[in-house]
Amino acid sequence: MGMKIMWAAILAFGGWLGYYLFGRQLVYNFVTAFPLIRQMTETQEDLIAPGAKRYTVISAIVMGLLCVIICVAVFLLCPLYLKISFAAGAVVCALMLVGKISPDNRDMFDSFCATYYKFVPDDELRTAMYNKKPSKMKLRLHDMGLSTAFIPDFKKDRND
Repeated sequence: MGMKIMWAAILAFGGWLGYYLFGRQLVYNFVTAFPLIRQMTETQEDLIAPGAKRYTVISAIVMGLLCVIICVAVFLLCPLYLKISFAAGAVVCALMLVGKISPDNRDMFDSFCATYYKFVPDDELRTAMYNKKPSKMKLRLHDMGLSTAFIPDFKKDRND
Protein backbone atom coordinates (compact mmCIF):
# COMPACT_ATOMS: atom_id res chain seq x y z
CA MET A 1 0.00 0.00 0.00
CA GLY A 2 2.84 2.38 0.84
CA MET A 3 4.41 1.89 -2.61
CA LYS A 4 1.10 2.68 -4.31
CA ILE A 5 0.82 5.94 -2.41
CA MET A 6 4.42 6.82 -3.24
CA TRP A 7 3.91 6.09 -6.96
CA ALA A 8 0.66 8.05 -6.94
CA ALA A 9 2.49 11.03 -5.41
CA ILE A 10 5.30 10.71 -7.95
CA LEU A 11 2.86 10.65 -10.85
CA ALA A 12 0.87 13.55 -9.41
CA PHE A 13 4.09 15.55 -9.29
CA GLY A 14 4.92 14.29 -12.80
CA GLY A 15 1.55 15.53 -14.07
CA TRP A 16 2.09 18.88 -12.39
CA LEU A 17 5.61 19.18 -13.78
CA GLY A 18 4.59 18.00 -17.25
CA TYR A 19 1.88 20.62 -17.45
CA TYR A 20 4.16 23.31 -16.03
CA LEU A 21 6.93 22.58 -18.54
CA PHE A 22 5.01 21.67 -21.68
CA GLY A 23 1.30 22.43 -21.29
CA ARG A 24 1.95 25.94 -20.00
CA GLN A 25 4.14 26.71 -23.01
CA LEU A 26 1.48 25.35 -25.34
CA VAL A 27 -1.17 27.53 -23.71
CA TYR A 28 1.23 30.53 -23.74
CA ASN A 29 1.69 30.11 -27.49
CA PHE A 30 -2.05 30.27 -28.19
CA VAL A 31 -3.11 32.77 -25.53
CA THR A 32 -0.20 35.21 -25.52
CA ALA A 33 2.27 34.80 -28.38
CA PHE A 34 -0.06 34.34 -31.36
CA PRO A 35 -2.41 37.20 -30.35
CA LEU A 36 0.46 39.65 -29.76
CA ILE A 37 2.12 38.69 -33.06
CA ARG A 38 -1.22 39.16 -34.85
CA GLN A 39 -1.79 42.54 -33.20
CA MET A 40 1.71 43.70 -34.09
CA THR A 41 1.21 42.58 -37.69
CA GLU A 42 -2.14 44.39 -37.85
CA THR A 43 -0.47 47.54 -36.52
CA GLN A 44 2.08 47.44 -39.34
CA GLU A 45 2.89 44.54 -41.64
CA ASP A 46 6.65 44.69 -41.10
CA LEU A 47 6.60 45.60 -37.40
CA ILE A 48 7.53 41.98 -36.61
CA ALA A 49 9.15 39.54 -39.01
CA PRO A 50 7.20 36.56 -40.40
CA GLY A 51 9.73 34.31 -38.70
CA ALA A 52 8.05 35.03 -35.36
CA LYS A 53 4.91 33.23 -36.45
CA ARG A 54 6.90 30.26 -37.79
CA TYR A 55 8.87 30.11 -34.54
CA THR A 56 5.65 30.02 -32.52
CA VAL A 57 4.05 27.39 -34.78
CA ILE A 58 7.08 25.14 -34.35
CA SER A 59 7.01 25.68 -30.60
CA ALA A 60 3.29 24.84 -30.45
CA ILE A 61 3.79 21.66 -32.51
CA VAL A 62 6.71 20.48 -30.39
CA MET A 63 4.96 21.23 -27.09
CA GLY A 64 1.76 19.59 -28.32
CA LEU A 65 3.64 16.47 -29.38
CA LEU A 66 5.45 16.28 -26.06
CA CYS A 67 2.16 16.62 -24.17
CA VAL A 68 0.56 13.89 -26.28
CA ILE A 69 3.54 11.54 -25.93
CA ILE A 70 3.66 11.95 -22.15
CA CYS A 71 -0.11 11.51 -21.74
CA VAL A 72 -0.23 8.47 -24.03
CA ALA A 73 2.65 6.85 -22.18
CA VAL A 74 1.01 7.42 -18.80
CA PHE A 75 -2.44 6.35 -19.92
CA LEU A 76 -1.19 3.21 -21.71
CA LEU A 77 1.31 2.03 -19.13
CA CYS A 78 -0.20 2.94 -15.76
CA PRO A 79 -3.07 1.53 -13.73
CA LEU A 80 -6.17 3.64 -13.09
CA TYR A 81 -5.09 5.16 -9.77
CA LEU A 82 -1.83 6.42 -11.32
CA LYS A 83 -3.70 7.86 -14.30
CA ILE A 84 -5.97 9.73 -11.90
CA SER A 85 -2.97 10.97 -9.90
CA PHE A 86 -1.22 12.17 -13.05
CA ALA A 87 -4.35 13.96 -14.29
CA ALA A 88 -4.94 15.50 -10.86
CA GLY A 89 -1.40 16.91 -10.80
CA ALA A 90 -1.86 18.43 -14.25
CA VAL A 91 -5.25 19.91 -13.30
CA VAL A 92 -3.83 21.42 -10.10
CA CYS A 93 -1.06 23.10 -12.10
CA ALA A 94 -3.55 24.35 -14.69
CA LEU A 95 -5.74 25.81 -11.94
CA MET A 96 -2.71 27.52 -10.38
CA LEU A 97 -1.96 29.24 -13.69
CA VAL A 98 -5.50 30.26 -14.68
CA GLY A 99 -5.51 33.94 -15.52
CA LYS A 100 -1.75 34.29 -15.32
CA ILE A 101 -1.06 33.28 -18.91
CA SER A 102 -2.32 36.28 -20.86
CA PRO A 103 -0.80 39.31 -22.55
CA ASP A 104 -2.29 41.48 -19.78
CA ASN A 105 -0.03 39.81 -17.21
CA ARG A 106 3.24 41.73 -16.93
CA ASP A 107 5.37 38.60 -16.58
CA MET A 108 3.88 37.05 -19.73
CA PHE A 109 4.26 40.28 -21.68
CA ASP A 110 7.88 40.52 -20.52
CA SER A 111 8.41 36.90 -21.55
CA PHE A 112 7.01 37.72 -25.00
CA CYS A 113 9.31 40.73 -25.29
CA ALA A 114 12.34 38.74 -24.17
CA THR A 115 11.65 36.01 -26.72
CA TYR A 116 10.41 37.95 -29.74
CA TYR A 117 12.56 41.11 -29.69
CA LYS A 118 14.88 39.46 -32.19
CA PHE A 119 12.09 39.44 -34.79
CA VAL A 120 11.58 43.23 -34.66
CA PRO A 121 13.47 45.07 -37.43
CA ASP A 122 13.32 48.55 -35.85
CA ASP A 123 16.41 49.05 -33.64
CA GLU A 124 14.82 51.31 -31.02
CA LEU A 125 11.71 49.17 -30.66
CA ARG A 126 13.83 46.02 -30.49
CA THR A 127 15.97 47.56 -27.73
CA ALA A 128 12.88 48.60 -25.77
CA MET A 129 11.48 45.07 -26.09
CA TYR A 130 14.80 43.53 -25.08
CA ASN A 131 14.88 45.75 -21.98
CA LYS A 132 11.18 44.98 -21.30
CA LYS A 133 10.19 48.66 -21.19
CA PRO A 134 6.56 49.04 -22.35
CA SER A 135 6.67 52.81 -21.88
CA LYS A 136 9.64 53.12 -24.25
CA MET A 137 7.93 50.75 -26.68
CA LYS A 138 4.89 53.04 -26.66
CA LEU A 139 7.06 56.11 -27.20
CA ARG A 140 8.80 54.51 -30.17
CA LEU A 141 5.53 53.35 -31.72
CA HIS A 142 4.10 56.84 -31.21
CA ASP A 143 7.17 58.33 -32.93
CA MET A 144 6.59 55.90 -35.82
CA GLY A 145 2.96 57.06 -36.03
CA LEU A 146 1.61 53.61 -35.09
CA SER A 147 -1.00 52.41 -32.63
CA THR A 148 0.11 51.23 -29.20
CA ALA A 149 -3.11 49.25 -28.60
CA PHE A 150 -1.33 45.89 -28.33
CA ILE A 151 0.74 47.05 -25.34
CA PRO A 152 -1.31 46.64 -22.14
CA ASP A 153 -1.32 49.31 -19.45
CA PHE A 154 0.40 47.86 -16.42
CA LYS A 155 0.29 49.11 -12.87
CA LYS A 156 3.28 51.14 -11.92
CA ASP A 157 4.56 48.36 -9.64
CA ARG A 158 7.70 48.00 -11.74
CA ASN A 159 10.15 50.44 -13.15
CA ASP A 160 9.46 50.97 -16.83
